[in-house]
Parts: sequence; structure tokens; C-alpha cells
Amino acid sequence: MKKSIDAVYIHIPFCQNICSYCDFCKIYYQEKIVDKYLSMLEMEIKNKYQNDIITTLYIGGGTPSCLSDKELRKLFRIIKIFKLSSSCEITFEANVESLDLSKIKLLKENGVNRISLGMETINSKLQKIINRKTSKTEIINCINNLRNNDIYNINLDLMYALPSETVTDLLEDLTFLLSLDVPHISTYSLILEDHTKLKIEGYKQIDSDLDYYMYNIITNTLKSKSYIHYEVSNFSKSNYQSKHNLKYWNNCEYYGFGAGASGYINNIRYDNTRSITKYLNGKTVMDEELLTIKDIINYEVILNLRTNEGIIKENFKNKFNISLDKLFKYKTLVKDGFLVENYKQVFVNEKYIYVLNEIILKFLSTLQTNVYDDTILTLTVL
Repeated sequence: MKKSIDAVYIHIPFCQNICSYCDFCKIYYQEKIVDKYLSMLEMEIKNKYQNDIITTLYIGGGTPSCLSDKELRKLFRIIKIFKLSSSCEITFEANVESLDLSKIKLLKENGVNRISLGMETINSKLQKIINRKTSKTEIINCINNLRNNDIYNINLDLMYALPSETVTDLLEDLTFLLSLDVPHISTYSLILEDHTKLKIEGYKQIDSDLDYYMYNIITNTLKSKSYIHYEVSNFSKSNYQSKHNLKYWNNCEYYGFGAGASGYINNIRYDNTRSITKYLNGKTVMDEELLTIKDIINYEVILNLRTNEGIIKENFKNKFNISLDKLFKYKTLVKDGFLVENYKQVFVNEKYIYVLNEIILKFLSTLQTNVYDDTILTLTVL
């Protein structure tokens, strides 16, 4: 029996400006390439989409908002291929400087009900380092335009631990961000990825103690303003969690379309090529990995523990036909305070979220290999 897949990610790799920290698949906007790209995207969707009812659709990049009105209309004509549920969450990533009133109206007309804006920082010194230019006035005007067009579900990205950033700089960013009263905030500590301009130019990570101090300032400040820390990097007001991203963290399957997109279908995780040339020539998928049951269980643990709900024990047993505590001997981590357990769930103690990866590795190391056996573990979703 075919599994239903209800989430879609679409990657738009074009940007008018390339940020110096960005490691995503992207190229400078070129009108002649955009049209060919969208035609190839349509072909990929028609070849792979299996008429599932879609409940979350995420259009990311790159910078989707750098497309012209005409190009966006073509994109939304393509999106009409999908059978969208009446309550489908449709997220569109944008930069403030390319999201004018005309585009906002166009997005609203085409069902977009959630916007994710890349603010990163409003400090001009730091903006110069990461190659961005966005003023407070532009951000305020953009958010007002969104709200005036009945788009209230807005996320703002905040980047911290930037080279030479001080605590004062961070507090100024936080104060401005909170003044906007958006319902969702994503926070990211700068990672210097290979092949990015910052890494090539020799920038270094800030001191780890300062990074941790900044993380605590962000967490405590946002929680004091009624934001729920529902995932390691994400905060929301009540009922404004990203439904699409929760699909990832709940280890659900999803379609990924476009160059550089990733997907998870029928127990296969795949990555599309990051080469725009190859993508335009129809060579979409670059890597595929058929997951074993053990792989799927590991992903379940890794992704679930990123959230404040953690692993729901009943869901785990229903999915894998074995109880969590029979498969993993994690009780020492509970005793030592790294994990919290109740009758319903197991989750990471918030004061240790900053070292989440270390705790996950410790958890996975408690796998009982004498219990694990492909013949006794059955995925009920298969």
C-alpha cells in the first residue's frame, strides 16, 4: 500500500545578492535561465508527484522573492499541479528589499499564508561582513504591507555569533526584532561553511563561550516575551509553529523539487543536483539512500529530539513495533539530567539544548544490538 506524502519543498536558487555565509544552492538571478528552470521544475513535479493531498508547501531558496511578477505567476501556475488541502500552510521565503507591495498582493492571491523574511541583523557593520543591506524602515514597511494584506503568519530570521559581534549588537537586534511582534522567530549561530566567501577570506568562529552566552540571551529573552522554544533554533507564539518544518522533525516523508532540494519518499532519502546546468538538462537526482529500519529509527531519534516534545513514546512503539526503552538504554541520561522523561515522552532538558548533538550521540550509543533485529521490527507505515 502506497504511503501518503503530504509535504512539498520547492527550491528557487536565484538571488540578486549572494550572502557571504550562504552554503545553499544558488546563482545570481538571470532572466533567461529562470524561465528554463521553471519549465524543468514543472517537468520534475509532473514526473514525481503522485497526486497526494498536500498540507504544507514551502518555497525556499535562494531568494524566491527576486523573481519577477511574471515569473511568480508561472511558478504558481505550476503549483496548481498539486492537490492542496483547504488548510494548506504555504510558506514563501523572501528578502525585504525584493518583496514589494505588488508581489505581496500576488502571493496573497495565490494562497500564500506564511512569509519567512531574512532579516539576519540590522547592524550596518555586521551587514557589511555578511553582504546584506536591509534598513529598519524597509523591514517595518514590509511587515506592515504584509499585515495590511492579511498575511500575519510571519517568520523573521536572526543570525548571531557573527565575526566581531558584541553582546550589545545582539541586544540591539533583539530589541528591534521584538518591537515587530512577529509570531515566529528562527535563530542561527553563524557556521563558517567551506566554499563560502567568509571561510575563503579567513574569518574565524567567535569564541565558543561567547556563542553560548549569546544563545542564552536569545533563549531567555524570547521566552520572557511568551515565545515557545519549540525546536532548537525556532521560537513561536502559541499555535504559530512551522507546520512544514515539523514534518521534518517528526521524520515524515516529503517531496523535494528543484536544484539542491532534498526529499524523502518511500524510505529513500534523496538529494537533487546542485548544478543548475545538470538540472536544466534533466539530470535531477544526484544521490539516493535506501534506508534500513535502523536508519529510520536513528533519524526518528535525531529529528524528534530537536523539538521540545521530543520522542512521543506511544508514537514510537506504534511505528516501530517495539518500545523505546527496550531498544535504547537511555535511563542513565535521564538520571544525569540530560533527558527528561514522563509517561508520555522523552525530551532533552532545555538547559542542555545547546549541546544537543552530544546528547543525541550518547542516546544513539545506547542502542541494544542484541535486541535489534530486522526480522522483529516492522514499520507499520510500510
